[in-house]
Amino acid sequence: MIPAERDRLAAEYALGVVEGAERERADALFAGDEAFTRAVTRWAAHLGELDRATPGIAPDPVLWERISATLAQSARSSAAPARAAGTMTTRWREIWSSLGFWRPAAMAAACAALLMAVGLGLAVQRASRAPVLVAVLLTDASRPAAVVNAFADGRTELVPLDTIAVPPGKALEIWTLWDRARGPVSVGLIDAARRVNLRLDGLPAPGPNQLFEITLEPATGSPTGRPTGPILMKGTTSSAL
Repeated sequence: MIPAERDRLAAEYALGVVEGAERERADALFAGDEAFTRAVTRWAAHLGELDRATPGIAPDPVLWERISATLAQSARSSAAPARAAGTMTTRWREIWSSLGFWRPAAMAAACAALLMAVGLGLAVQRASRAPVLVAVLLTDASRPAAVVNAFADGRTELVPLDTIAVPPGKALEIWTLWDRARGPVSVGLIDAARRVNLRLDGLPAPGPNQLFEITLEPATGSPTGRPTGPILMKGTTSSAL
């Protein structure tokens, strides 16, 4: 038996889902093969928490009666000997009454629900990380130098695409303009090109065609509350693809 097959059999044996000749084979291995015994013990410990969290489920009496009636009808119409039919019915009773059948089924359902929940959580998480608006800030040479990302949860960030030389005593000030009557508003001041969350508290959420630009200002920021230095880059927002 190759290691992968041995490990699969050990896992199924620990779950209690091995039947027939394979069950007899696994019983013999568990009794006389130390490596297989260790593998079963390891799987049992690994699956123990989930097993303890999954209560045994008794079969519904009405459902069992319907199954019994169906099996009996099949036995009467079958050409197989009555003894074989009786053995099959007994076997079905054992399966439906066995925790070894229901616990793996319940565990499988729990695992499926867990995977669905994890998948949904990841999808929601990815959606929350995807920007709804993007502005690519271009230099005078039309070279992309930074990106502004606006997210559905209200966050807005600046992501530099290149280094920017900042002379001593100077800083990069980030501005936005959505209303020409109000004029540009400062939303960030940084001493070097780096990723930063923009300060949009009290301002309307960014919308399409909203201007963002970066100017070179004194280290403490513009003394007038309006851009005074040269514009290093600028761009307007558009819907993210």
